[in-house]
Amino acid sequence: MDLSNLIVVKNIKKKMIIGRGIGSGKGGHTVGSGAKGQKARKGHKIKMGFEGGQVPLYKRLPQLGGFNNPTKKDIFTISLNALNVFKEGSTVTIADLIKKNIIKRAPKYGVKILADGKLEKKLTLVGFSYSVASKEIVEKSGSTLE
Repeated sequence: MDLSNLIVVKNIKKKMIIGRGIGSGKGGHTVGSGAKGQKARKGHKIKMGFEGGQVPLYKRLPQLGGFNNPTKKDIFTISLNALNVFKEGSTVTIADLIKKNIIKRAPKYGVKILADGKLEKKLTLVGFSYSVASKEIVEKSGSTLE
């Protein structure tokens, strides 16, 4: 006899059928369900999310309040009225807005100028995004956008 003549013997184990008495090889009258309790009863299916009578997570979440939108862009908006604080003919940047306390910090996606109010001075605006209507008002006042 050598290794090439060996036959592979598969270990065939008989499937255990529960609930068929002591001779079936699994349990006796409890048949693997344990003793008493909800899971030992007949038809013990539990709904997904059931937490034993405690208020489930999906019902508690709305009370926690809000969520953080991962696609939100950090853009500040200012009106044209806010720019009337600066002197005639000056150059205005986002850093100048922070110095004048018009905005608290420099946002990641910049500052957008909206057409709310009137621009009464000639300014040079550097590094802003703007709406179409605000661009027209700024150009009519003699200011420039860069």
